[in-house]
Amino acid sequence: MELPPIVLAGRAVLRKPAAPVPPEEIGTKQLKQLVSTMVAVMRKAPGVGLAAPQIGVGQQVIVLEDSEALMSRLTPEQRAERGRVPFPLQVIVNPTLKILAPSLPAAGAGRATFFEGCLSVPGYMALVERDLSVEVGGVDADGKEVRWQATGWPARILQHEVDHLRGTLYVDRMISRSFCSNEEAKVLLGQSVAEARAALGA
Repeated sequence: MELPPIVLAGRAVLRKPAAPVPPEEIGTKQLKQLVSTMVAVMRKAPGVGLAAPQIGVGQQVIVLEDSEALMSRLTPEQRAERGRVPFPLQVIVNPTLKILAPSLPAAGAGRATFFEGCLSVPGYMALVERDLSVEVGGVDADGKEVRWQATGWPARILQHEVDHLRGTLYVDRMISRSFCSNEEAKVLLGQSVAEARAALGA
């Protein structure tokens, strides 16, 4: 099966709110085929998440997956700092996202800033501040309820993908002075976020 290309920034489908999948389409062969295609495109890229608009389909469907192989270049310290842990394939149709407040409120608590990239903006990344803990609800392709409380990197991926369904790209949320090519980011990724921000005047 020939896979569709990933839609790049500049296409209108990435900037329009995606439509909910109608109840009568949930569980259908058509929806399951869309999910299968999305998973194949995400894995081929490779990426840790994909939203239907990224293959030109304006519907509220996201797929996510993170594996040991995809985080193999990170040191144990970097993985711990990001809260990055592997998780199996997740399929969420018509997702709703709720921010979970930290148990001990403090200045800046509950949010974290890290470099982020996007398959629809290839070759670049930037620092983006995101909430640390979220809860996402919805259904899977069969209509079974999905409810996931995620923290750390999984929460970041969820926010990134749900943003796609709202017509929002990470470049809309980025610290603009941190926008850089992946090649230049190799040096910055070896530094702390504070050091990277200082180096870029961000």
